Amino acid sequence: MTSPQALDEQIRSVLTAHGRLNKPVADLSADADLYQAGLTSHASVNVMLALEGQFDLEFPDNMLNRSVFASVTAIRSALLELGVA
Repeated sequence: MTSPQALDEQIRSVLTAHGRLNKPVADLSADADLYQAGLTSHASVNVMLALEGQFDLEFPDNMLNRSVFASVTAIRSALLELGVA
């Protein structure tokens, strides 16, 4: 079972590599708005694809919306809903 902290670290690693944010991911709180930090819709697709590869899953169509990728907390919730633990 993956702890919430370990899961957040994995999410932050993907965001660092694929999110193209204006600020270091480490400086953002878990609830910080990633779009305000510079995440674009194009970068969010790259983040989604990287998360799918990292966790060997596929985001269903109903999760392909801005709110799912709005913060580390939102991404963690989505991953947990998809069975990542």
